[in-house]
Amino acid sequence: MQWEAMALAMPEVDGHPNRRMFRGVLTVANAPSDRAPSGARGHKVMLTAQATERALPSLLGMAVDYAPELDRHDARRKVGIITSADLLPVAGKAHRLDVAGYLFERDFPEVVDEMTRRRGELGMSYEIADVRVVDTEAAVWVATEFKFTGAAVLLRDKAAYHATSMELI
Repeated sequence: MQWEAMALAMPEVDGHPNRRMFRGVLTVANAPSDRAPSGARGHKVMLTAQATERALPSLLGMAVDYAPELDRHDARRKVGIITSADLLPVAGKAHRLDVAGYLFERDFPEVVDEMTRRRGELGMSYEIADVRVVDTEAAVWVATEFKFTGAAVLLRDKAAYHATSMELI
């Protein structure tokens, strides 16, 4: 059994007014998405665990965004940062990508309040670029190379992977 973890060193600042910790499951590697992510032209997607492991360094320091309706990505509404990522084996060949970081609570109190109210309903979705897909004609696009460019918090049932989650700490 092998797993990969990375973290961005952030100094502890007790009671920091603009850091609200979160943790979540960003995606599941080696498993097809439950629905087609935006940008996949109607295709389900599967990130290979090997490609996800290679892409972990690109995830650290990337922004977390949200849309007010929690139903899509909005890359222009950056409300937090990812500071750690762990790729953990789960059932079969699947691997869960756990992330953690901070939301900017002082800058976006209404976002933190909404996410607190929606506890148990939230999921996450990745944003990637420079993607290499094995076969663009296949029903499931298998991504063997990519870079993470960010993540979004949205309602779990709106996420491409329903096994994602997000919770404030």
